[in-house]
Amino acid sequence: MKSNELKTGGEILVNCLRLHGGKHVFCVPGESYLAVLDALYDVPELDVTVCRQEGGAAMMADAYGKMTGEPGLCFVTRGPGATNAAAGLHIAQQDSTPMILFIGQVARGDMEREAFQEVDYRRMFGEMAKWVAQIDEAERIPEFVSRAYYTATSGRPGPVVLALPEDMLRDTVRQLDSVPYQRVEASPGTAEMQRLQALLEEAERPLVLVGDGKVPETRTALEKFVEAWDLPVAAVFRRQDCFDNCHDNYVGDVGIGINPALAARVREADLLLVLGARLGEMTTSGYSLLDIPHPRQKLVHVYPGAEELGRVYQPELAILSSMGTMARALAELTPRGTVTWTGETRQARQEYLAWSEPPKVEGPLQMGEIMGWLRDRLPHETVVCNGAGNYAGWVHRFHRYSACYTQLAPTSGSMGYGTPAAVAAKRAFPERPVVAFAGDGCFMMHGQELATAMQYDLPILIILINNSMYGTIRMHQEREYPGRVSATALKNPQFSELAKTYGAHGELVERTEEFAPAFERAWQSGRAALIELRLDPEVINPVKTLSQIRAEALERLGQQA
Repeated sequence: MKSNELKTGGEILVNCLRLHGGKHVFCVPGESYLAVLDALYDVPELDVTVCRQEGGAAMMADAYGKMTGEPGLCFVTRGPGATNAAAGLHIAQQDSTPMILFIGQVARGDMEREAFQEVDYRRMFGEMAKWVAQIDEAERIPEFVSRAYYTATSGRPGPVVLALPEDMLRDTVRQLDSVPYQRVEASPGTAEMQRLQALLEEAERPLVLVGDGKVPETRTALEKFVEAWDLPVAAVFRRQDCFDNCHDNYVGDVGIGINPALAARVREADLLLVLGARLGEMTTSGYSLLDIPHPRQKLVHVYPGAEELGRVYQPELAILSSMGTMARALAELTPRGTVTWTGETRQARQEYLAWSEPPKVEGPLQMGEIMGWLRDRLPHETVVCNGAGNYAGWVHRFHRYSACYTQLAPTSGSMGYGTPAAVAAKRAFPERPVVAFAGDGCFMMHGQELATAMQYDLPILIILINNSMYGTIRMHQEREYPGRVSATALKNPQFSELAKTYGAHGELVERTEEFAPAFERAWQSGRAALIELRLDPEVINPVKTLSQIRAEALERLGQQA
């Protein structure tokens, strides 16, 4: 990319995004980057989604990064805009999502005076991003943007933050040469694959944990390997779309609310093959499934970022590799004899199927039955989004993700994610059905992005589970301080009517039998829709009621006394 014409910093920046393959920008406009907004006016091929709050914009950029593997692009203004965006940035960091957050900054001559909305973003976001920098010279924009793309996508993916002084964006300079960034992938070595072959042949109770593999070609290669060895495969926390849940070798997800039978299999495995997962707190049930620092299980840890290998757990074999190249190598790995664990794989599959059968709960609304109905009704390519809260347990346990790129959920446990993620998914892939789940507390954090869906005519469907409280915190309250309810009750609007004020389709469901016809009306409405489900507050999760949790806590405390 080269031009002898003088261009503003804003024009150069937009040209660089287009050069590196950028197709979409999520933003809340601000006066600190007006020169960028002006440059976007002349580049219609770079789609812009105007959001209602910077947190929602950053979450949309994160969702876009998850869905495409390319950096999600987000622009926000300085000060309050940047602090609002921090929620989405934190998601991208913990979820290993490629993302670039551009922040308008005060003019260079005003810095270090605590000027209007001035913040030093290198200090503010230093531990929340892979790289944080400020571009002080317009001539260096191509250099900084190129590095941002390489940094966001290489090794362990993650977010980059670039601050843009507003006067720098107005400077006119000649644009320097630049070329599109290239993907960098680490590959396993021959000796490592030979060692892995030997470990597999020695194993009696192997288990595969996958945390990456959404690219169709990668999944195909991974399935070839798994089928050749007849290995049981589990997905790590909120990465269930990395392997077809309908495949005969899929045995469940390792995360919050894990199937006790699967947790036992993780503990009792003599070989754990971990592909593209960090083995964080949620996946390891609070670091209890594997011993620290040296696990009882022989651990083969495959990850694209060297800093994660051996970070918590000392592996028997560490392999620095991207998932794509690793899957291709695995597909060529075949057993030289008869595997001995086929029966265990079949049994683990049956345990998963039994665990994902909906239970009966109190009240007229059976969430399990609704999830079972949706499992049969939703097209397999439907993108399912959710934020955080106990309601998400129904989705993770009972929905079956079969196609690639069908789960958008923050491993960071950030509330408010479902609605903006649905907007981003539908904006990027309008041909795919998109359904978002939210709790009443979760929805109110970024539910205003329903207005964004209406602005761009995006027919997303939101299923809102309303139990009039911050359910997860209330559950923990009852476990730790039984009967002492504090700061968790919510007085809500009627969400189905609120949706209608946005111009969306709204439905209220209070009984199980009302759901299917309400869903069909919403599905056929041709516009964004929200179905509000009124759930009995006692039904805090699929396993226990609030009263049961409270009674168990009182009994425990009584025994301690």
